Amino acid sequence: MTSSYNKIFENNREWIRRRKAEDPHFFEKLARTHNPDYLYIGCSDSRVAAEELMGLEPGDAFVHRNVGNVINGLDMNSTAVIQYAVLHLKVKHIVVCGHYGCGGVKAAMQAKDYGLLNPWLRTIRDVYRLHQEELDAIADNEERYRRLVELNVQEQCVNIIKMAVVQESYLANRSVRVHGWVFDIKTGELKDLHIDFEGILSKIQKIYNLSDEEWVLYKS
Repeated sequence: MTSSYNKIFENNREWIRRRKAEDPHFFEKLARTHNPDYLYIGCSDSRVAAEELMGLEPGDAFVHRNVGNVINGLDMNSTAVIQYAVLHLKVKHIVVCGHYGCGGVKAAMQAKDYGLLNPWLRTIRDVYRLHQEELDAIADNEERYRRLVELNVQEQCVNIIKMAVVQESYLANRSVRVHGWVFDIKTGELKDLHIDFEGILSKIQKIYNLSDEEWVLYKS
């Protein structure tokens, strides 16, 4: 084993020691229940640590990560996570968090064959297609890249709102909200894109309504 690999277990023992010093019953309480308010869906990039950037403790966020923070209705992984989080964990907030400097988004902007990644990146390329007029009008390549990161987050939020479990949870108790964030690695800032959850629900209702009920929307 390499020294860097062994270091992980040294770090773990130190983390246990530190946690117990702060609270002797920390792990007992952690094992007792799993009741997070947040489902965090982010990019797999190793520089973006969900709980750390949110300032949360273990147990506060249910986390799912993939390349480019993509939500595709054909991906059983992400859809199962959302289903479980909404129905069983009863999360109050579903967050899609992208980040500037995202390799997945940058790859989707290239005219290049990425092999097995192509179907995955196509979801992000579809975002570009939907917003091509706005993006092509941005002369600066870096600014266009940053804007696509934001628009990708926005469209993944829309994909979540299209899901029956989210629609039905909202209709039943108005308890779930979908949010879009972007993390700026260069500054550490977390940017709220202020996704209009109810507005999007209203706009897509005619096409994406998966319930038998009439949607009565309430502004939070």
